[in-house]
Amino acid sequence: MSVPKGRPSDNEKVLFSPRNAMKALALCSALMLAPCALALAQEQSAGGPPSFGPPLPDHVHGGTAITEVFGDGQKLTAIAIGYDEEIDDSAISPHAFSVEGRTITRVYANTSAEPSETGRNGRFVLIELSPDDDGAVVFGSVGRDVVRKDPSATITQVGSVTTVSGETYRPTDVAIPITSTMNLIVDDFDQQVFSDPATGDVVEYNLYVPEDYDPSKSYPLVLFMHDVGVTSAEVDTTLRQGLGAVIWASPSEQAKHEAFVLAPQFAVQVAGDDSEASSWAQTTVDLLAQISNRYSIDQNRLYTTGQSGGAMLSLAIMIEHPDLFAAGVIVAGQWDPAKVAPLANTRQWIVVSEGDAKAFPTENEMTAVYEGLGTKVARATWSGLSTPQEFDTRVAAMEAEGAPINYTVLAKGTVVPEGQDDNAGSNHINTWRIAYTIEGIRDWLFKQVRPD
Repeated sequence: MSVPKGRPSDNEKVLFSPRNAMKALALCSALMLAPCALALAQEQSAGGPPSFGPPLPDHVHGGTAITEVFGDGQKLTAIAIGYDEEIDDSAISPHAFSVEGRTITRVYANTSAEPSETGRNGRFVLIELSPDDDGAVVFGSVGRDVVRKDPSATITQVGSVTTVSGETYRPTDVAIPITSTMNLIVDDFDQQVFSDPATGDVVEYNLYVPEDYDPSKSYPLVLFMHDVGVTSAEVDTTLRQGLGAVIWASPSEQAKHEAFVLAPQFAVQVAGDDSEASSWAQTTVDLLAQISNRYSIDQNRLYTTGQSGGAMLSLAIMIEHPDLFAAGVIVAGQWDPAKVAPLANTRQWIVVSEGDAKAFPTENEMTAVYEGLGTKVARATWSGLSTPQEFDTRVAAMEAEGAPINYTVLAKGTVVPEGQDDNAGSNHINTWRIAYTIEGIRDWLFKQVRPD
């Protein structure tokens, strides 16, 4: 039985479709839940009924925590405060609000509870916060440990705020409660479950569908697979851990390359250093086939990318199905050089760190195998501290060589951020912090088309 385009098959279950729900929730919760949130926040530690304390002024409708994902994880970067009347953007002082333990970088009014490059009169005041604050992280890694926290902050209006009609809302010492959360880009993914009748595996996954999806058009698809460090039963972990999935769904990227983004969340390790393919490789291929059956996907523009274990799973799939993907971006990955001969006929952009004690020497051996089979490999060592413009120049230089396989090494001493130990492990995990920010590599991927 065929499945109508855009509908799940019998082997799939929809967990949640947050794109529209979150927009409604941000507005409704700000208007309706502020009293409840305030009561809960003021509940006495000894238990019993909540203590309401000083009431929140009627004109304040609570706050929305806004998070963004960076190369090193998800951070609380803004708070939107809702008011009962339009606020005069030109009259807002950057000192009108205080956020405990955070650095305020910008304050402005807006017509929606979303960050904007320019302020405008509206019922929301946006308070932007520095992502470099210690308290900014809501999801990230400390070594091999994953940190996950609810986005929270203590916000107080410490200065006057003026409405468009001229009314002045005076300072208050009552903390404004967070009543909802908006996760930029993350909330644009739908969460679903795939049960593979061929392998018996069950996998939850995240799927980004282009905002203006048109079934009469054909779209490329990017498959991203995470590393073992974020193996989890929480389906959105792969979206929050770094840029590997969400960067492809960002508004700027979609404006250039309208594409589907598929990000499975594996609850078990799917690839290991023994370079043996598990059933998850075939399950991922079968999931890809299901998505392609449901939506209008260009079979000549399927792309794979992954970091560490996810890169290894990409390599395993490419070895078994060398004609499946138009190209792959392989970040901090490795595979037994004795098994990689089929990869000589694929198109790859490989990124490793020189200080990675496993991936770097192994990729050296792997690329030597490709060259031994007659495949041209373009090689270069870059500084991980390069500016976006410098990365653009270096990408262009490698592309000019016209090689099907590009091998980029990030120089030792330029990968690990200040404050972290510069060891093999930190070089490994910081490879993908940098790799997915390189716009030119992403652009290269979309230029690749599988021959008919």
